[in-house]
Amino acid sequence: MAAAAQPKPEASAATPLSDPLAERWQRLELLPCLLTIEILLPGFTVADLVHLEPGRIIASRWTVGQDIPLRINDELIAWSEFEIVQNRLAVRLTELA
Repeated sequence: MAAAAQPKPEASAATPLSDPLAERWQRLELLPCLLTIEILLPGFTVADLVHLEPGRIIASRWTVGQDIPLRINDELIAWSEFEIVQNRLAVRLTELA
């Protein structure tokens, strides 16, 4: 006499199937990291640094459309560009490294 086959559980949003890789990533998602966007400022001096204040404009040789390196924990992960979004300066990823 053959045993009756049991139906397999169906994946749904309410009861997702266990994914070991996803579980490993969940532990890492909350680790802090340092995001750095590099803008070269040739000729920037200590005197310029001392005179920094809110609203001050710093001249650079960066041009619109020129990609800017984006680093996480000192590792280059992408190239980006600046963008203005609702009166705020934002960074848009243009290419993954």
